[in-house]
Amino acid sequence: MIHKKNIYRAMLVISFLAINAVIIYGIAAAWSFLNTGADKSSMLHIGQDLEMIYQPKIKWTLEKQKGRKMEKQTLVDLEKDYLGAWYAKNLALNNYVYDGIADYYTQDARSSLLELLEHNKSIDIQTKSTTLLHHPTLEFYSLDGKLVVLTDHNVEQYDQVYESGNFIHAKKSKSTYKVIMLLEDGFWRIRQLIKVSSEHLPVSVLDKTEDIPVQGLKGINYYPKEQAWNMFGDQFNEQAIKTDFALLEKMDMNAIRIFVPYEASGGANLKNEYLEQLSTLLDIAQEHNLKVLITLFDFYGNYSISDWTLTHRHAEQLVTHLKDHSSLLGWDIKNEPDLDFEQRSETLVKAWLTEMVQQIREWDASHPITIGWSNPGAATHLSEYVDFVSFHYYEDAEELPARYSKLKENVDKPIVLQEYGKSSYSGFWNLFLGSQSGQAKYHSNIQTFLNKEQLPFFIWTLHDFDHIPNSVVGKLPWRKAYQKRFGLLNNKGEKKPAYDVIIKNGKGDN
Repeated sequence: MIHKKNIYRAMLVISFLAINAVIIYGIAAAWSFLNTGADKSSMLHIGQDLEMIYQPKIKWTLEKQKGRKMEKQTLVDLEKDYLGAWYAKNLALNNYVYDGIADYYTQDARSSLLELLEHNKSIDIQTKSTTLLHHPTLEFYSLDGKLVVLTDHNVEQYDQVYESGNFIHAKKSKSTYKVIMLLEDGFWRIRQLIKVSSEHLPVSVLDKTEDIPVQGLKGINYYPKEQAWNMFGDQFNEQAIKTDFALLEKMDMNAIRIFVPYEASGGANLKNEYLEQLSTLLDIAQEHNLKVLITLFDFYGNYSISDWTLTHRHAEQLVTHLKDHSSLLGWDIKNEPDLDFEQRSETLVKAWLTEMVQQIREWDASHPITIGWSNPGAATHLSEYVDFVSFHYYEDAEELPARYSKLKENVDKPIVLQEYGKSSYSGFWNLFLGSQSGQAKYHSNIQTFLNKEQLPFFIWTLHDFDHIPNSVVGKLPWRKAYQKRFGLLNNKGEKKPAYDVIIKNGKGDN
């Protein structure tokens, strides 16, 4: 009997504890729900950290502010909510998605905005838009800390307008806005946003008279043998680079072209290790008298206007970090962007490229800019905006003179053959038709033409590779096998006949 009483008592105690645990959990859940308004990231329908999707340049002026002195953390919060309002507006104009409008605009302000959105929707007008640069001046901050007046000067904005899905026109403008913001529920919301001035910004065209330093370039598109398309980050091999650059110097090469992968390097938030490794590579290049052409965007293909500010921050960090290095040759915006015309639209790709050229000129006015087009015909695109024209060539050597002559007639800029080469692969996937001797003959024919025209060049590439990432040519074995054997050195590091052709046509010796 005593034993049964103990069991009952134990069961009562356990039941009491369980009931209390449930009550405490319920109170905690309710408290968490009631306080979700304090977390803007979960409050917003946008659903992402704003810094991951939108990073326009913003430069504050605070010296003339009246009223209460602005606290540092308040300025951080104000800036985040102000940019969030712009992003929410741009998103709504593009997709008729109203998520975030209520979060960033007061009731009075959002009524007129929603009226505009509904009108655009009724006539099937979409505006793909982003702001690139803000210069807000803080005019007034109320004593109670709940009202801010600012003037956002010379806001640079890019817009593309579509009607029923068809592109109508694009423009870049510079406008000034008067803004009133109120603090509601712990967040800054726009009460009033009035445009007080606006002007159209034409795309600036290059105006340089000095010689572009590409004449006499003899270069290699470079990856280390064991780090093809993946030479930075954990794969960075300083010793392999030193060995290869010493060999290139012996070959009388004077330049290399390298590639920065967009996503792997951190995108808009570039990893410090990539910047440090790039600096190290340029240091090694300087030791071996090599100039470095840096392709800023590899494995990037979005081009979406909503993505522009992120790509700008990526390029800005690279350019400002490396622009003063003495071994830097210049900037190559993108590798073969014309291959994205069909999928991403020629209009969008060219708009992104043009704006990127403009941005880089703001950060570095000393080094030349180019774009690496996939063939001579495509290289006429945007030639008026670059410092020198770059094209790639992997077709018959006999057809190069005519293709080059036509390009030369259509552009009035220095020209560089930025990639050329031939695979020596001989195997099942190409019916055993390739050979090292055929590769050497191809290089000999091309080099003869290059010497005659004094055309600067970058060969593809120094090494044969054992591993090709799927992201480069896909998974098809015949494409991978062919891509592995473009090197002047085989996968054992031994010189192929094409190596001797390059030596013979240069000034170096074996």
